[in-house]
Amino acid sequence: MGIRFVPGPVTVRVPATSANLGPGFDALGLALGQYDEVTARVAAAGSQVQITGEGAGELPRDDGHLVVRAMNATFDELGARPSGLVLDCVNRIPQARGMGSSSAAIVAGVRLARALVDGGERLLDTAAALRIAARLEGHPDNVAPCLLGGFTIAWTEPDGARAVSMPVNPDIAVTVFVPTQRGLTEVARAALPAQVPHADAAFTAGRAALLVHALTSEPGLLLAATEDRLHQDYRAAAMPGSADLIARLRAAGVAAVVSGAGPSVLALTAVPEDFCPGMDWRAHSLLVDVAGARIEGAIVGHAERDPVAAGRKS
Repeated sequence: MGIRFVPGPVTVRVPATSANLGPGFDALGLALGQYDEVTARVAAAGSQVQITGEGAGELPRDDGHLVVRAMNATFDELGARPSGLVLDCVNRIPQARGMGSSSAAIVAGVRLARALVDGGERLLDTAAALRIAARLEGHPDNVAPCLLGGFTIAWTEPDGARAVSMPVNPDIAVTVFVPTQRGLTEVARAALPAQVPHADAAFTAGRAALLVHALTSEPGLLLAATEDRLHQDYRAAAMPGSADLIARLRAAGVAAVVSGAGPSVLALTAVPEDFCPGMDWRAHSLLVDVAGARIEGAIVGHAERDPVAAGRKS
């Protein structure tokens, strides 16, 4: 017997994220208290997407939408796709700013697909959901905190991505500086060299280890712990405004780094009240999200009462 779909609607709330955190390149991530919300239901045919907020008028509104693509990839893992989907996206995470908007869309899709399948939680556990999300994104550093919440350490094994989530010290003060201009992950990655000096790799490995301790236990070490020689300097020419802001913040004693691939800047310690980032930046004081992607209290249809098997009524 094939899988059965519930009609929905189902709503998922997914947090913004910041990856790397300085020295933790492609490994460390943090979930932030700014959220996209996506509601989905099974439909008779085709995919229809309504978008409000960030990306409205720009993002696809059909099968090409990233949430739909992630849902379909997850349905394929579960065994079948429904005949159609209707999505309502309320986007608050800035697009192409280094705050994990694509990871949020992917994680939203994985969670929604699982929720729309009767017994989906049993058929696809969190570890499997992470592997699917990381495969779609290409690396696990953003999808891990989005899915799990908190501060995460992610890595990849032969069978896919794995991650652990750790609590963040309550004294951590998060501020994200979001610029008006956008950035592209592909451009940021293209700026990285194929090789780095061994001394720089060793320096950064030590700082990454220290950063785990600083974020969870001793925030006073964050300024030193966020030093990096692996990627930020190489990317500076592509985002000079970000590099300048980070330099000014760190000169003021603030543990500031590029957020993900940029161009947003993440500060992990308190920013002086008189600090002026400049007119091109918007400062957002955010909490650390501890829950990760979460299915909200929308009314979900019960498969036992109204089943849909492999996209058709049984």
